[in-house]
Amino acid sequence: MTTTFITGANKSLGYETARRLIEAGHAVILGARDPQRGQAAADALGARFVQIDVTDDASVSAAIADVRAHEGSIDVLINNAGIFGTHNAADQITATDASAVFEVNVVGIVRVTHAFLPLLRKSANPVIVNVSSGMGSFATTHDTERVEGRAIAPLYTASKAAVTMLTTQYAKSWPDVKVNAADPGYTATDFNGHSGPQTVTEGTDAIVELATIGTDGPTGTFRDRHGAMAW
Repeated sequence: MTTTFITGANKSLGYETARRLIEAGHAVILGARDPQRGQAAADALGARFVQIDVTDDASVSAAIADVRAHEGSIDVLINNAGIFGTHNAADQITATDASAVFEVNVVGIVRVTHAFLPLLRKSANPVIVNVSSGMGSFATTHDTERVEGRAIAPLYTASKAAVTMLTTQYAKSWPDVKVNAADPGYTATDFNGHSGPQTVTEGTDAIVELATIGTDGPTGTFRDRHGAMAW
């Protein structure tokens, strides 16, 4: 059985990803910062809950120790936890605002991935899926026909561009691990006041696809539910 750890999985895209992967036969470890919400989500889905705050070294270390003691290894890591950050205008954005967004969206991925890599490498088919965004694509954000091209969100877009680049660099660095980035697309979640036209199921299509690749699957790619995304 494939064992999958998902960060930020107590609601929205993370929760739906967990539901779908459990349905596909994965043993899912549901990671979340809030113990009550995380345990409730895990109980509802039939997953195992592990508390994890991706911004805290001690929390991540405790999560690793928990997984090592219970499962011993994992096959798939899905770095889903992320925040939008401030909605302030660009001239009102501060360094503190930037630090908060990058600490979760980028540094959090580095922290969690570094910690879980030894457990992943025990798998015959180790897979990492980083949840990025079309809002981090240079091509997409310059296309005014797309919603991403009309949005202005300096910190979120910059952080997701960093996530995608980090993904490709990890993929080049680790030939033994498949590392890919997924763009959920404009999906109705708490992130956007449920204004997106896609359902959470549609928004998790690319994540689930990349989480279930075989040993001959791709690495270093950036995909949405329709296929390859422009960089």
